[in-house]
Amino acid sequence: MEPFWGPALHNIFLLSQAKTRSISAENPTGEKGKGGMATEGAGARAARDLGQGWKVSPCITLPARTTVTLAEIQGPGTIQHIWNTVHPDWWRRLVFRVYWDDEPTPSIETPLGDFFCNGWCRRCNVNSLPIVVNPAGGFNSYWPMPFRQSARICIENLWDEDCHGYYYQITYALTEVPEDAGYLHAQFRRSNPLPYKQVHTLLDGVQGQGHYVGTYLAWQVNNNGWWGEGEMKFYLDGDGDFATIVGTGTEDYFGGAWNFEHPPGQYGVYSTPFLGMPQVIMAGEGGMYQSQQRHGMYRWHIPDPIRFENDIRVTIQALGWRSGGRYLPLQDDISSTVWWYQREPHAPFPPLPDRDGLEVI
Repeated sequence: MEPFWGPALHNIFLLSQAKTRSISAENPTGEKGKGGMATEGAGARAARDLGQGWKVSPCITLPARTTVTLAEIQGPGTIQHIWNTVHPDWWRRLVFRVYWDDEPTPSIETPLGDFFCNGWCRRCNVNSLPIVVNPAGGFNSYWPMPFRQSARICIENLWDEDCHGYYYQITYALTEVPEDAGYLHAQFRRSNPLPYKQVHTLLDGVQGQGHYVGTYLAWQVNNNGWWGEGEMKFYLDGDGDFATIVGTGTEDYFGGAWNFEHPPGQYGVYSTPFLGMPQVIMAGEGGMYQSQQRHGMYRWHIPDPIRFENDIRVTIQALGWRSGGRYLPLQDDISSTVWWYQREPHAPFPPLPDRDGLEVI
């Protein structure tokens, strides 16, 4: 049940019977030969001297308190690339959902910004393999998303105002899907604040065979001092109190070391194909160990997926330091988005926080 990276990267030269299609505001159905036909839209005034076919409908408006279906695709096929952009104010006001094979509950449900490793509603470039964010706020997903029967991609506007100027393009292939292909899932959770002496749970309640492929954390530190001593833990296939996979510290899990401090006294921001801390939002002039700093960090388990046969639970500790060289359990604001592939059907997700629970202030 591999996530298609091998064929995508190594067999690009092979010819195929797959059919490429793309959905956007200029071709909302993705039909062959039906793009750029709009006569009304956000660009109609600018194109009034040019007419049909000249960028008449480049974007859409998402009405207040409404869910808009961006794409309905009949399979089999694979979504290969999603690009979209909207003003950063909307990154926690819009919820991104994907439904596979007419299932009643979504397999992907996250705030828009968090799916693209931008949870703090401030622009941050990301240079990784599956998620790329380019100037200025161009969100790109290259996660392969196979489906056998159908795909439905929706976006919900949680706010009381219309969202103007949402631009998007969804490119996919109509093609056969291997029998052992898993379906992509993504889930968001937030602890704000994390209760004292408790861990943040990133994922629980998964049922079925699959493999875990990615983590993004938007982490606000609510104490002075170093905040990343906590361990990431993966409980696999019936593990009880003790996990099968346990890391050595938060910065270690994201491929860093020694508090991310490089050069001395500063966070070393980085973005690589599989690991990164591309965003650090400092709080005032107090330096790198001052309360209220915000961090964005990702790790993709693409070359090293974490496989499970029946179930998986993922947690992270939040630990700093107190007097006497003792750990301090922290009460930070931690938002997590995780990605995994599994066989359908999937277990329903816990309820997403409401708009106040998602909001970044």
